[in-house]
Amino acid sequence: MGNGVYLSRSQSSSEDSTARKKFTISGWYKLADNGDAGGWKGFWSAAVDNNNYSSLKQNADGYIIFEQKSSGTGVTWTSSGKYRDYCSWYHIMVAYDSTQASNTDRVKVYINGEQAAGTYGSFTQDQEGFWGNSSATAGVGRYNNNTGNSYMYTGYMTHVVCTIGYALAPTVFGETDSTTGMWKVRGAPSGITYSANGFFLKFENSGTMGTDSSGNNNTFTVNGVGGSDGTLVQVTDVPDNNFATFNPIDVGTNFSATEISEGSLKTVSSGTTSDTGDQPASSMAFAKGKWYWEVKLLSSADNLFIGVFNDVLGGRKPYHENYGYFFYGDGTGSHSQIYESQESAQKGYGTDSNPCFSNNDICQVAFDCDNYRLYIGKNGLWTDDNAAGGGSITGGSAFNQSTPTGYYQISTAAAQAGFYRAAIVKAGSAVTYSAQINFGNPQFTIASSNSDANGYGSFEYAVPSGFYALCTKNLNTYG
Repeated sequence: MGNGVYLSRSQSSSEDSTARKKFTISGWYKLADNGDAGGWKGFWSAAVDNNNYSSLKQNADGYIIFEQKSSGTGVTWTSSGKYRDYCSWYHIMVAYDSTQASNTDRVKVYINGEQAAGTYGSFTQDQEGFWGNSSATAGVGRYNNNTGNSYMYTGYMTHVVCTIGYALAPTVFGETDSTTGMWKVRGAPSGITYSANGFFLKFENSGTMGTDSSGNNNTFTVNGVGGSDGTLVQVTDVPDNNFATFNPIDVGTNFSATEISEGSLKTVSSGTTSDTGDQPASSMAFAKGKWYWEVKLLSSADNLFIGVFNDVLGGRKPYHENYGYFFYGDGTGSHSQIYESQESAQKGYGTDSNPCFSNNDICQVAFDCDNYRLYIGKNGLWTDDNAAGGGSITGGSAFNQSTPTGYYQISTAAAQAGFYRAAIVKAGSAVTYSAQINFGNPQFTIASSNSDANGYGSFEYAVPSGFYALCTKNLNTYG
């Protein structure tokens, strides 16, 4: 979501003034770094106008803020901690009960099942909230009553639940896993009574994303999609199976990308810095197993590297100082290469007259971390020769693991040690590009959905046998 996208609905007058003194809203969120306007992100709001609303948002510094604003006077609860994990899911819940005698009991914010510490303003006793107020518009994914590119939520969300007249506990919406001890989502809330304006948004209907699953038929309207606005995409990334993304706060000191967006799966490099090579990389690393992902190039194939780097040996360094293994194209059609870099000792393998890829090509990457082999394909075909002998992508072959060809073999013991991460790297300060990565959770439109053997992920092309999408359930089994 983001870039002007939000959901809204008109509320009925069925909630009386007593009921409106209490409400509970729960949701599961995977944050993205970029926010609309000044970096603010609105989780939800019930707003008459910009002077009268109940709202939950996050500011550019990562603090989560609940605000009750009436007649232009706002009272806030602000979290003591910053929440800037862009690679995992948060459960964020607000229980508002202004009937309580103690000010600190009138607003309780729970994050991952625990009441979060925060700074309290002076919330007025018996102050009505705007949830259930027929003069206020219910909004999901926005700050208050803003429209356009202002203060909208960016990132992922699911299982957003609201009921008015009740201040509930987080155990209604989540529970502790008996094996891992982690806080996890309940498939459906347990022990909840939905008020007349209550709702349950699971976003499971791709044709009508605002469908209410509470039984109340309080379906929301999707706003701001299309044209110059953003998109609302149904994804496979969910709290109980978290998929890899880029990590926007772990990109290196020389990284020149001006944007990581679309659920942290799109990267844009402006080519304006004098430094070269730092790269966005996958939020998940692996030391064993076989993994598959795809990269779609949106603009410029010039000096772009796609592959993996060794997170332990190289660390976060420019490409020429990293232990990295990439497929490279110069963007002119003159050659493409398998490329190895090990502490400033670069080696090019498999020079070919075909370019690596052009705009709108989809590059397939399969990395065998058990045998240390990097396979590369393009638009459904794989390189048909080994790296040392060249190998054409255009006119390539089907994937053949029993008699493997078209791969680069990482042969040194030192290079095989440690963890690997998927990466996109630019070589040169003037390099510009725009690309989307798909770990099984695509932001770009695909013509046919292919999952791995476990049924996880959605890819444009068939996942090679024995390779898997980079997600927590697969990592738990194979990584």
